[in-house]
Amino acid sequence: MIHPTAQIDPSAEIGANVSVGAYSVIGAGVVVGAGTVIGPHVVIEGPTRIGRDNRICQFASLGGAPQDKKWQGEHTELVIGDRNLIREFVTINRGTGDGGGVTRIGSDNWLLAYVHVAHDCQIGNHTVFSNYSALAGHVEIGDWVILSGFSGVHQFCKVGAHAFIGMGCLVGADVPPFVMMANEQRGRPRGINSEGLKRRGFDAERIASIKRAYRTLYVAGLPLPEAREQLVGQAGDSEDVRAMLDFLERSERSLAR
Repeated sequence: MIHPTAQIDPSAEIGANVSVGAYSVIGAGVVVGAGTVIGPHVVIEGPTRIGRDNRICQFASLGGAPQDKKWQGEHTELVIGDRNLIREFVTINRGTGDGGGVTRIGSDNWLLAYVHVAHDCQIGNHTVFSNYSALAGHVEIGDWVILSGFSGVHQFCKVGAHAFIGMGCLVGADVPPFVMMANEQRGRPRGINSEGLKRRGFDAERIASIKRAYRTLYVAGLPLPEAREQLVGQAGDSEDVRAMLDFLERSERSLAR
């Protein structure tokens, strides 16, 4: 299952039933979990840890040095979970010493062709990165987020769980959970991702409470501190509104409003 033209460093750890295609290069300090399929012409540099049952397609480049002038060669790594699909020409860089040291990809994600994930990014589970979408350094992406084609996220921004970033949208501020961003040069909120929530089993009551919270935050015209106070009153038994409040507390950049 290892093509004879593949180059694998003796220190690399390759799990059971791993397939490596022609002319792929796996460097020192790389760990590949069982059942992972690596296509032809893939380059994986270490230190990189890859979990089980991933599919990595041709010409992907994983674990390369961070594209950050402050990086001085310190030990950093890339960690990838299980069952991810990483398509053609995807590039994912390792972390930096002053950025936490780790770029992390969760499990069950789809990274489609030409996606770029920069140093120190933290990506959750069940996300979809459409073609040509890109993250600058230190970005956090929550579970179930969808980035449409040609979208981009500015460094240090956070995108909350279940958010939807529209095609060509440039995100320069933190996006709360459940929010849908429009296709504009600088993205603006345009409602909640209700269709995605329905597909994931959110019932009408949960979606209604999220819509009410969105109106408080974006439609009522309230200053952010006042909107936050009203959300506290709406939280009650709603774990979704509490998730929005938790996100607001963690937000360190301006909020997309």
